Order: sequence, then structure tokens, then C-alpha cells
Amino acid sequence: MTISTELLDELLSGVERPEDLLGDKGLMRELKVRLMERMLGAELTEHLGYEPHGEPDSQQTNRRNGATRKVLKSNDGAVPIDIPRDRDGSFEPELIPKGQTRIDGMDDKIIGLYAAGLTTRDIRAHLEEVYGLKVSADLISRVTDAVLAEVSDWQNRALEPMYPIVFLDALRVKIRDAESRQVKNKAVYVALGVTPEGEREVLGLWIANNEGAKFWLSVMNNLRNRGVEDILIAVVDGLKGFPDAINAAFPYATVQTCIVHLVRHSRNFCGWKDRKNVARDLKRVYQAIDDVAAEKALADFEAEWGQKYPSIAPSWRRAWQEVIPFFAFPPAVRKIIYTTNAIESLNRVIRKTTKTRGSFPTDDAATKLIYLAIRSFEKAGRCVREWVAARNQFAIIYPERFNR
Repeated sequence: MTISTELLDELLSGVERPEDLLGDKGLMRELKVRLMERMLGAELTEHLGYEPHGEPDSQQTNRRNGATRKVLKSNDGAVPIDIPRDRDGSFEPELIPKGQTRIDGMDDKIIGLYAAGLTTRDIRAHLEEVYGLKVSADLISRVTDAVLAEVSDWQNRALEPMYPIVFLDALRVKIRDAESRQVKNKAVYVALGVTPEGEREVLGLWIANNEGAKFWLSVMNNLRNRGVEDILIAVVDGLKGFPDAINAAFPYATVQTCIVHLVRHSRNFCGWKDRKNVARDLKRVYQAIDDVAAEKALADFEAEWGQKYPSIAPSWRRAWQEVIPFFAFPPAVRKIIYTTNAIESLNRVIRKTTKTRGSFPTDDAATKLIYLAIRSFEKAGRCVREWVAARNQFAIIYPERFNR
């Protein structure tokens, strides 16, 4: 739509200062109100079938019946709008539906602030300072609770039949327990898959009181019930019983202990000044050409550090059956499994979002915020680097399963 110069000149004829155009009582605000009221009047005319100053059909009982003042919350603050009425109350405006109290994407702004980690109190203060809006904590909760319906759809969506790699991890988040009313460190389970096309896809999130193999089994069954038929490689931490839980649902999956977790766990046993050297010598183990060379490198590591730090080498040997699958893969696949950039970057996004909160009042409150963090993570880019070389290797190593 083109607005003529003459019309613009007429509108701006009384504008002398910036506030005359953009202020609380300026032209832009007034124009928005008048346009909305004009559109609402046109909607009522269409509903009743006669013009504002015309006469309705003699058989028609429904008539115009004045207007009701409604105050809408918008980017311009509180905006009063006169909503036209009809006698029998059958008029349902589309521009501003009944019950609507916010316009101009105000809900999106509230959800965006919530996703950034702001508390309800912070959001109320921000809206009042920036937009001059006084909103209740209940309104903010209702807006953010709408995310839970989206979470439910996302959590129950159908998944791919096969994922070449699935990273499984759990984080700790402080949440108030519904029964004891005490704040507990609950486990947030996250499954991140890599599709055959090399795209990262968060398969779901689950919250439980503690991390355990039994709960991970329920996660595996959830993935299977949503359509996952096969996982080629499942990358996990060193939780006892985890491999059995995975293989119970996906018997042909190769379970690989996360090398990053093992190295971090090992560094916890040594003094601060030795951590860098210990990490350097452990690199010889997981960068070995095969499992035989890796076992020799571990023996050399134990000879060097075993007396000073006797717990490190045994911790690797206890997980050895889930470490050696790593050496059967070529460098293109090893790099993706070892670096775990995908799950590490996801965890960073989640921790960055949740660290602003001391604790969450409910599981739902934590779920809303973590889901919004995941949504932001997936928008940032989903492709795994150097996937083409890895995909070619998967097609050779698992010809029937990868190329189904």
C-alpha cells in the first residue's frame, strides 16, 4: 500500500517535536489506536450487515450496542481500545479476539526473556522499565506455561528409524521437590542424536531424582516407542549398568564410553600442577592406532604415574570393554566420538541458561527453560563438521544398517 505525500503532510501538520510523533500521546500511538478501532468497526459492519449510520433489515433484531474500553499491553505500553459491541453478544472480533490482552508479540518477548534465564520478578521489572507495563506474575506464568504444550508435542514426536550416533548424558539442576519441599539436585537426562545426514537432533529431555541405569532403560524404551529401530554407536559416561540398559533396547548398538568423561575423571585424582602432564600422557592411550597399542600405552602410563596416582589406570581398565570399540573406527569417526563437541556445546547452552537460577520451583519450570535453551541450540546450526568422511565410513562398516 502506497501512502500519498499529501496524506503524510496532513498527518504531520501538527508534529513539531519528537514526542509529538513518538511520545505516549504522539501521532504514532494515536494512529495505531484509530486504525485498530476502524478495523474493528469494519468487522462489526460485516457481522451485522449494515453500515454504522445505516438502517438494518426490519426483521433483524441484532444492533450495534456501543463499545467497551479494553486496555491492551503492547510495545507502546498500555493502549486503550474501544471494542464495538452488538446487542446479542454474537460478535467475535478477529483483530483482537475476546480474552486477548496483549498485542505486538508481547508473549514472544516474555518467552524470550524467560529463555534468557530471567526470573518472573526480573521479567516484570524489565517490562515496566522498558515498556511502562505492569504485569502480574500470574500472567507471566500463563504465557510461559504455553510452552509446555509445545514441549509435549516435541517430546512425543516421531523419530528417525536409525541414528548413526547418539550421545547420552545427564546434568544436575536444583529443583524443589514436590513432596518434601526441599531443593534437590535432580538429574536432567538428555539424548542428542546425529541423523544419517549429519544433523544434530535433540531427541528428548527427562527429569528424575537421580541418574541411574534403570531410568536410562526407560529413556531407551521411550526412543524405541517413538520409532527408533537402531543406534549404531551410543556414547555414554561411565555409569555402571549403562551399557546393559542400552543393549536391552538396542541389542546391536556399540556402546562407547565418552573419552572426555574418562580424561576429566582421571584428572580429578591428581594434583593441580600435574593435571596438564597427566592429560598429555593419557592422550597417547586414546590416540593409539589400535586397542593393542592403546593397552601398551596405558601400561606405560601406569609405570610413569601409577605410584603417585594409583587410581587412574584401574579406572580406565574397568571401562576398557567400552573403550576399545573406539579403536575399531577410522579417524573420521573417532574424531566425532572423542571430541563430543555436539553434546558438550549443548550442555554449555543449558548450563549457561540455568546458572542464573538458584533453583527451580517445579520440574515443569525447569523443563520449560531447558527446552527453550535446546530450541535456541538447534536454531544455531545443526550440521556436524566433517560429516561426509564419517558418513562414508559408516556406509562401509555398517552397509546393511546404515543404508537401510
